[in-house]
Amino acid sequence: MFKRGVGVALLLTLASTAGAQDKKPPYWASIASGEAMMRTGPGRNYPGTWLYKRRDLPIRVIQVYPNWRKIEDPDGEQGWMLVTLLSDRRTGIVKPGEPRDIHTKPDANAPVRYRAEHGVVGRLAKCNGSWCQIQIGARKGWIAQSEIWGVTDGETFDD
Repeated sequence: MFKRGVGVALLLTLASTAGAQDKKPPYWASIASGEAMMRTGPGRNYPGTWLYKRRDLPIRVIQVYPNWRKIEDPDGEQGWMLVTLLSDRRTGIVKPGEPRDIHTKPDANAPVRYRAEHGVVGRLAKCNGSWCQIQIGARKGWIAQSEIWGVTDGETFDD
């Protein structure tokens, strides 16, 4: 029974990374692992440049090589990462500056539910081209799309 559960979990993990393998760059993804090494080239024999310890950090895939993706992080650093360390889960990080309002509805006049500071990462459920529904921990709300890194200007999607 335990082996079957582990097998199912492994298949689900591979399925979530498989979606990220089939897209044509550039596209958005996120770091799936609690630890992920960025390298100077597409292979374990290339030196590591950064060790990321932040699951769900949004990244932009800019080039594809078998089992490897050249990525760009929110600070503009570029390098290669093994595809199994990435997820197609959409996330966003609050851009630098003052804390941003997270509203109850996708409207600047809607009540503010809470505020998020620069560097806070949240999961994105959908974006309508101007606003994104974001979940930070157990709290949900709407943030102006221009105030997060992890979506293209005017992009729409609904997971």
